[in-house]
Amino acid sequence: MRLRRKHKSPPVLSHEFIIQNHVDVVSCLVMSLLMGVVFEATTKNAIIFVAVQYNVTYTIDDSNEQFHFYDYGPKDIATIFFYMLIAINLHAVIQENILDKINRRLHLSKTKHSKFNESGQLAFFSLFSFIWGSSILNAEEFAMDLTSLWTEYPHCRMLFQVKFFYICQIAYWLHALPELYFQKIQKEDIPRQLCYICLYIIHISGAYILNFQRLGLILMVPHYLVEFIFHASRLFYFSDENKQKGIGCLATVCLTQAWMMWKFINFQLKKYREHVNNQIPKKKITNTKKKRTNQEPNRENCVNGAAKVEGEASPRIRKSKPV
Repeated sequence: MRLRRKHKSPPVLSHEFIIQNHVDVVSCLVMSLLMGVVFEATTKNAIIFVAVQYNVTYTIDDSNEQFHFYDYGPKDIATIFFYMLIAINLHAVIQENILDKINRRLHLSKTKHSKFNESGQLAFFSLFSFIWGSSILNAEEFAMDLTSLWTEYPHCRMLFQVKFFYICQIAYWLHALPELYFQKIQKEDIPRQLCYICLYIIHISGAYILNFQRLGLILMVPHYLVEFIFHASRLFYFSDENKQKGIGCLATVCLTQAWMMWKFINFQLKKYREHVNNQIPKKKITNTKKKRTNQEPNRENCVNGAAKVEGEASPRIRKSKPV
């Protein structure tokens, strides 16, 4: 009986060692920061990484109600770093527990394997961001009142949900940069992925720093919905050899577009009918006024109840007979 050869562990601090054990290293960092919050000696320093900073409280004298808002500052870099570590852990959990199991059943090639993993991660994140952003818009009612986007600008104060949403967004897209190394992305795909990752970081960070948080939310929510549909259809394309699921996704997209077009046409027709119905009674009123003015003689042309006729003398006044 031949003994099986044991796989040699890569040397410490080598590329293979870092790639294989990066999740364990990141988990140790996260646990150490969380443990720092527990002890009083390290709480002040560790809380900067875990909790959202720059809390501003306003009180109203009449009702003594307190309103909590948040600002941004350099301490947010530490908070973004902590949640970037958490994003790396979540990335590994989704990869190992969901995507790798699907890849083993599908037996995809290397190029399709990397694209499948990319779309799988982005599909989860896009769906999560769409649901979270929609709940914030529903709670704050930014989309219902569009004038709130520019009134009282700059909006220097943020609510907790809005600030935490932006911190998680920036942290996720920053974690995607080292994931290019951890996931051994092929050299041909690195420029493409690096391009859109940097674009996300620049635009989201710009909206956060320049006080366009409300506008950024309204733009990101429908964008993430479109991204989820795109990556979900891409997953179906790689997983279905006969491309039947991809044709189904295309049919759903076409049906949704047709439904939206039908709603838009009905809305425009309804507005046109209301406009026409509002103008019809005005025309009737003006026409009836004109008829009355044409039928009724002027008081200046009336003498003793008898109307003058143009070009004719006025009727004589009857003298009363003597009794």
